Amino acid sequence: MKLAILSRNSKLYSTRRLVEAARERGHSVRVLDPLRCYLRISAEGFGMHYKGRPIAGYNAVIPRIGASITRYGTAVLRQFELMGSFTPNPSDAIARARDKLRCHQLLAAQGIGLPVTVFGDNPDDTVDLLSMLGPPPHVIKLNEGTQGAGVMLTEKPSASRSVIEALRGLYANFLVQEFIAEARGADLRCFVVGGEVVATMRRQAPKGDFRSNLHRGGSARAVRASAAEQAAAVRAAAVLGLGVAGVDLIRSRRGPLVLEVNASPGLEGIEEATGLDLAGRVIDHVAAAHQPLRRNAA
Repeated sequence: MKLAILSRNSKLYSTRRLVEAARERGHSVRVLDPLRCYLRISAEGFGMHYKGRPIAGYNAVIPRIGASITRYGTAVLRQFELMGSFTPNPSDAIARARDKLRCHQLLAAQGIGLPVTVFGDNPDDTVDLLSMLGPPPHVIKLNEGTQGAGVMLTEKPSASRSVIEALRGLYANFLVQEFIAEARGADLRCFVVGGEVVATMRRQAPKGDFRSNLHRGGSARAVRASAAEQAAAVRAAAVLGLGVAGVDLIRSRRGPLVLEVNASPGLEGIEEATGLDLAGRVIDHVAAAHQPLRRNAA
């Protein structure tokens, strides 16, 4: 298999592990910076150059597209798709996952549990918006934040109004959600590959914080997700169209609730916590999934 990995930095842990796993399995692999890919689009076909030279013929592409380059990165990935490359996470699926509001709408429409969420734009409606949610604490999230950045907890109505007004003054897009106190600052990261939860870690927020992200100082250990939690994670990834996903859940009195679906889940924390070769699972899934495409093309 001729494989491309879209990543801005070949030295990142997740990118390195995917390269190692692909080479261990005898595949040809190359890391491509999506910002150095440029595209030719015409009725006669699609072409691409990378650092001044034409590139083509990749059987599969694994996207590791950061939030800051979602728009251009997904355009590059879409070009690969149009040129016949398989990807476990299509460009449209990544766009759905990155937009938290759109993601929550799609999940809720399929009956997948999530924290009650409200969204509004007009500052005159802030009080009514918060009344739709209920009393604080409230969790306020930037619509495209990652790794716990842009997530705030407010404990009084006045604090919620102040944060909302400040974010509107910055023309930021954000959501407001109920706070699930019984989670006690913990969540689960379920790593989904090919419609199966292949690993789960429980992340615990550090003392004095409610965000459990490892980038925020949280701790992690391997756990086994319940059948209901695994089902929720698999369904969430499927609804968004992702073959590889990190689905973040919290345990609540009404069952597992989906917080976020990550289309470029990091490997370092969960491989370290579980001791599993998850990069290898991703490569094996991609290698198996692209075979039917190759036979159909033939």
